Amino acid sequence: MQYWLLKSEPDTWSWDQQVAKGESGEMWSGVRNYTARNHMRAMKLGDRAFFYHSNEGLAVVGVVEVCALSAPDPTTDDVRWDCVTVKALAPMPRPVTLKEVKANPKLAEMSLVASFRLSVQPVLLAEWKEVCRMGGMDWKTLKAV
Repeated sequence: MQYWLLKSEPDTWSWDQQVAKGESGEMWSGVRNYTARNHMRAMKLGDRAFFYHSNEGLAVVGVVEVCALSAPDPTTDDVRWDCVTVKALAPMPRPVTLKEVKANPKLAEMSLVASFRLSVQPVLLAEWKEVCRMGGMDWKTLKAV
């Protein structure tokens, strides 16, 4: 399993909207950055991602799972752009803010800190475990601890 972080502006697509999509999930469409697109192309079924509210909130608010592999993005006729489909798995018991991530020396090299503007980012297992710990979540079960 690989781990990722997906950014969304909550006034455009929020955690609550993601949860409301249920088991069918939602296509992570509209990404127009080659690196982010390539990350989605590398995703496998069952990979997990932090759902991050950008602009407003600036925090990891939940965990989603890839439930459909990369496919053409239906929001454009341009064949260069793909997207995956993700479904909500669990809310973070306590949102983990960007400020907290930046203040944690264990996360100094995390893409969220180093490549802040990228909307789809890889997350190392050690980083995943640490962010889950900070949010009061067991990284394996996704239950509050």
